[in-house]
Amino acid sequence: MGAKMWRVVNPSGNKRVIVTKELPGERWLIILGGAGCKVEICTSSEFLSADEIKAAIGTQCDGAIGQLTETWGDELFSALKGAGGRVYSNYAVGYNNVNVAAATKHGIPVGNTPGVLTEATAEMAVALTFAAARRVGESERFLRAGEFKGWLPSLFLGELLWRKTLGILGAGRIGAAYARMMVEGHKMNVLYYDVHPNKSMEDFVSAYSGFLTSRGESPIFCKRAEKIEELLREADCVSIHTAFDKTTRHLIDRERLTLMKENAILVNTSRGPIIDETALVHHCQKHPSFRVGLDVFEDEPALKPGLADLQNAVIVPHIASATRWTRQGMATLAACNVAAILMGHPVWKGPDISVFLEENPPKAAPSIVNVKELGIPTVEG
Repeated sequence: MGAKMWRVVNPSGNKRVIVTKELPGERWLIILGGAGCKVEICTSSEFLSADEIKAAIGTQCDGAIGQLTETWGDELFSALKGAGGRVYSNYAVGYNNVNVAAATKHGIPVGNTPGVLTEATAEMAVALTFAAARRVGESERFLRAGEFKGWLPSLFLGELLWRKTLGILGAGRIGAAYARMMVEGHKMNVLYYDVHPNKSMEDFVSAYSGFLTSRGESPIFCKRAEKIEELLREADCVSIHTAFDKTTRHLIDRERLTLMKENAILVNTSRGPIIDETALVHHCQKHPSFRVGLDVFEDEPALKPGLADLQNAVIVPHIASATRWTRQGMATLAACNVAAILMGHPVWKGPDISVFLEENPPKAAPSIVNVKELGIPTVEG
């Protein structure tokens, strides 16, 4: 299968599944083994090219688990279908790297791994928010360089976010979880922009505000902005949680950056191309009190020129979901998707997939994004 190294688990299995990267934990392998799968795993940390993935698929392959760093389009789905493939699962909740229409054309269900990344990603957004606000990266570099000579009244003054206004772009599961963490922990007002109202989040903030006033504290609010520009002007901190597609590419561009407060904080744990990274670099250079926290990048893994040199940017290498529980859970869900489809089971219908992380998961695929298009039977969760 090419120069890169592969290892085989359950070699006696009668269904062949390829996995393009090593995944955390062992439970996912137990699930695939229980479905009679021979699992072939690429052990290289290097990214696989389309040709290398096609070579791995070969002439007989029942299913595949791939990564968000790979582009799964017509070429690969055609190869998978030609080898007898019946299912593909993305090891991610997002699937903008997957041409779902091409997979559907070839009759291949596409799985993803929602539900287990919510709190982990929201926690990373919180971490980046305060690392940026309190200038953690700058001050750590200062200290490690031996430049700290003692406490000073004006040393690394940052921003206090207590009872300020939080702006959320995309109020889905992760955005709402982030809002709740910031509201409960720091009594922040919430202004959000989303195509759909999030009544549950609004009701939670309203109830929490009532709790605060019952204790003699000032109320807080949560409201949906009519326009993104309104949010950008008013928010002290803006966190991006919207999905990435052609409508959200460069959602934050040069013009919208200029609308934000001089000392605002911008956080992105969604997808890199939502921000025009070149425009962001120029804005940060021009406005040193403006701060950013980034987990994702436009040309990942490459950074736009100047980004790595910014003192007012906290940057980490796409680790928002990098907790042991989360990444092992993602592997379990991806394996459950593949195993269920290969065994002819229906697709889980319901938002709660936590049961798949328990000892005896349901005989169903937890999440298939083109279930309706392919007419796959579903079961109520």
